[in-house]
Amino acid sequence: MTQDTSLRTTLQLSIYKVIDPFVKLLIRIGLTPNAVTTIGFILNIGVAVIFVVGAEEGNRGDFTYVGWAGGLILFAGLFDMLDGQVARLGNMKSTFGALYDSVLDRYSELIMFLGICWYLVAHHYFLSSLFAFIALIGSMMVSYVRARAEGLGIECKGGLMQRPERVITIGLFAIICGVFSQYAGGDYKLYIPGVKYHVFETMSIFTIPITILAVLTNLTAFRRLMDSKKALMEKEKNLR
Repeated sequence: MTQDTSLRTTLQLSIYKVIDPFVKLLIRIGLTPNAVTTIGFILNIGVAVIFVVGAEEGNRGDFTYVGWAGGLILFAGLFDMLDGQVARLGNMKSTFGALYDSVLDRYSELIMFLGICWYLVAHHYFLSSLFAFIALIGSMMVSYVRARAEGLGIECKGGLMQRPERVITIGLFAIICGVFSQYAGGDYKLYIPGVKYHVFETMSIFTIPITILAVLTNLTAFRRLMDSKKALMEKEKNLR
């Protein structure tokens, strides 16, 4: 867990060096951390809208909507980092701001997965829509376990699939899926000799990472639960 945390911290610090000039610009024009958080939330509503429009207006083999949604997912995810930096560099930290950020992050993720599930069901990717829903459950439980543990006085930030990793995974592979479809076609399928059904298709670029996410988010939630159990037992032992 220490190695995971240190690597993640190193990456965050590297990203902060890149975005800090933009953060300072936001502070100069008068944006508050809560305003930045709200912008990120609105952008995630836009993500869901793109998926819904793609579900209702697009064809099964047209992954243009998936690609554009992926780009907006990453852009909206940037605001998840910006609000914290605006609070720190602008000396505008507040307890309510932290709560507001956490609540809107959960709403943002729920709305994003709503759009994804809508798109998958509309185009008859029923099994993938099930995995997307399981990934949603895992994502919420990762956050819930941390909140409950911290409410009991236990630090709980470990695990592989935290929110930034989830956002990057979904956004990046959605973009790759959209771009790949422009070159190979939305109906591309890969067959293995002797196997009746195809083993890969264009949509797999988007749905396979979601399936992996469904597994890893729930494993992350379980790991946090076990780490919290260990920390609580140690805490109770020290009190005796």
